[in-house]
Amino acid sequence: MYKPEWDSLRLHPTPKWFKEAKFGIYTHWGVYSVPACGPNATWYPCHMYREGNEQYAYHVKTYGGPDKFGYKDFIPMFTGEKFDPEEWAELFAQSGARFAGPVGEHHDGFCMWDTKYSDWNAKKMGPKRDVVGLLEKAIRAEGMKYLVALHHAENWWFYAHWRKDCDTSDPRYVGLYGELHNLNGQIKSDHWFFDQDRPSKRFMETWKNKSREVIDKYRPDVLWFDFGLRGIPEQYRQELMAYYYNTSARKGREVAITFKDSGFAPGTGVQDFELGRLNALAHHDWITDSTVDDGQGWGYLKQTGYKTPASVIHYLVDNVSKNGALLLNIGPKPNGEIPDEAKAILKEMGKWLAVNGEAIFGTSNWLVFGEGPVQLKKTGELNENEKLDYSAKDVRFTAKGNALYVTCLGWPTGPVTIETLKSLYAAEIKSVRMLGVDRELKWTLDGKGLTIVPPAKKPCEHAYVFKIVRGKPY
Repeated sequence: MYKPEWDSLRLHPTPKWFKEAKFGIYTHWGVYSVPACGPNATWYPCHMYREGNEQYAYHVKTYGGPDKFGYKDFIPMFTGEKFDPEEWAELFAQSGARFAGPVGEHHDGFCMWDTKYSDWNAKKMGPKRDVVGLLEKAIRAEGMKYLVALHHAENWWFYAHWRKDCDTSDPRYVGLYGELHNLNGQIKSDHWFFDQDRPSKRFMETWKNKSREVIDKYRPDVLWFDFGLRGIPEQYRQELMAYYYNTSARKGREVAITFKDSGFAPGTGVQDFELGRLNALAHHDWITDSTVDDGQGWGYLKQTGYKTPASVIHYLVDNVSKNGALLLNIGPKPNGEIPDEAKAILKEMGKWLAVNGEAIFGTSNWLVFGEGPVQLKKTGELNENEKLDYSAKDVRFTAKGNALYVTCLGWPTGPVTIETLKSLYAAEIKSVRMLGVDRELKWTLDGKGLTIVPPAKKPCEHAYVFKIVRGKPY
């Protein structure tokens, strides 16, 4: 059994299923989907109480200001009347995702499950349904693993308790806005907890109890945590991680925890890079959480652009080649509908993976991640704004058994030469094909690299995979 100590918790392995899954989906669906105002929908409840930002200005113009209309007043509008967990799960499965699930509680303090630790939850208010529980059943029924994301560590510093003209300072609403503290003035930063009172023991115990309740009631295969863990004392973090690992092990379940920055000690779980990518092959498991919109909207926005299917597919391919995975977010509308633009992206990913999933699922990284002229400059989190215009000259490698997969991030209109593969032996190459094409392709190997003549017709869109089957060279 694991002890609540980093050296013990570091012994917990990343599950084999998680290493093979590569692609998951999660949903930011909550009360914040009602105002649906960006740039980040999930931060509306924080910014609507603080002057000098776009969301505050929108709230004053639309609702008369936070002193007249508080965040709690959005809850009756969060109806979820068209929420269909089976429809959601079916769409996620069609996309090719191998695991999926909801945000159980965001910074706003509104729980999306039937919890005994707060009356401010989706079973008692708003949709009046146990969203986490319903999605657990529907997602598992589609053969996917189940994820629950928890952001509630941030609730302590999220709201403006110093605004005595607003409901955030009313003791009647501490179940949503958090217990009152830092009442003597606005903190210097609205993004971190060091500028105000440290969380109380009561807050810590509630954080722990809610997390354990999710573990016990819904048996998530993945627990995903946000940045706010840095505000939780190590002892609480260690105890929760040990509880999750030990509880799951006793029931024969292989589980994973993902975390950002210094939330948990390296090696105790899977590191997550928010809106981020790595520019080199990593020697540890990692994952990106990104979103289908083209900014940082996370929740549903009434006005937003969306990523192209090609960019999301390239994102996935690039991550997998570097020992990573992709967790893609969608933001449903307050009535429970998934926007058509998000549906289109997921379905297009499903079409591509139906042809090329062999080069993604169950693969491992190769000796190098790829080659090509377009290279990511910044590495780590929050680097999505670095635009990458890939072409057929940009390739990524994955491997499985005796197969090497070479994915071109553009259509090769003529023979393509892969310089890295000049190290191969001609005698070890048994066959070269393109996934989705039922015939072998012509190829040559020399000092410049492996040159492959692609088929005349595309088998799919967005990215194209050569499968090279190898044997012993002598």
